Amino acid sequence: MSPQPRSAKLINELLLRRWPLPALGKDADKVARGDVLVVAGSLQMPGAAVLAGEAALRAGAGRLQVATARAAALAVASVFPEARVIGLAQTNRGEISKTAANQLERELAACKALLIGPGMQQHLATEPLLERARGREHRPTAVLDAAALRTLGHRRPLRHHHLEGLIATPHAGEMANLWGCHQDDVHAAPLELAREAARALRVTLVLKGTETFIVDADGAAFHNVAGNAGLATAGSGDVLSGIIAGLAARGASPAQAAVWGVYVHAKAGEALACRVGPLGYLARELAREIPAILGRLSA
Repeated sequence: MSPQPRSAKLINELLLRRWPLPALGKDADKVARGDVLVVAGSLQMPGAAVLAGEAALRAGAGRLQVATARAAALAVASVFPEARVIGLAQTNRGEISKTAANQLERELAACKALLIGPGMQQHLATEPLLERARGREHRPTAVLDAAALRTLGHRRPLRHHHLEGLIATPHAGEMANLWGCHQDDVHAAPLELAREAARALRVTLVLKGTETFIVDADGAAFHNVAGNAGLATAGSGDVLSGIIAGLAARGASPAQAAVWGVYVHAKAGEALACRVGPLGYLARELAREIPAILGRLSA
């Protein structure tokens, strides 16, 4: 493992205890804890919406709405009684259509966090959704993952950016595609590349990997080494993006939601490695660890 870069703060329990999540009163209702709108999934990958949505609720969000391709909506709703599930217009391939944003006016107006991308193979709906979110009186924090990240390609900010916060969560391969470089270049200088991209795109960037780097648009950087190899499993990134969205809905800033989310996700993997084994635990098991870890870190 490489040494901690001097210009990035190491994420640990001490740092998080000095940077507590926004307080919620004992009588805080689900409205006070915030709404999350997850736009995710496809005919081939409906489960990603479930993984991300459950993680958002486990992170403490009050209410959840999942918008997915119409062909996947029944499958998602049947295993997710806690969520309101919305079937969206879809393409011939079972992907969410670019016209889907037209169906989500009320949901975009109500949500405090908007997560787009898990389980999507195409990003057709991403920019229309962000444009409509920008037009809301209370603009949500937006989290972009998986296919939605392609909206940030060509090294230029979104035309319809100007949200209260935008969080991008690429792994090394996705970062290489966004930045037009080789994946080896990302591995060689992850912090430098993350800082360059965060500033250029005006986002909070979460560059995922064995070591994860989080950099906000002003260059403040954080470095996570917690976790284990078992986290490199299908669906794990969907869970991480859901945790971040859930914390943002509760009132955390984009940088705080990202830093806390990355660390809680890593510690969930460590807990499962101890109980299940270092490899072979499933992404769906991560979410159940979240409340206890958050409780301990917030005590």
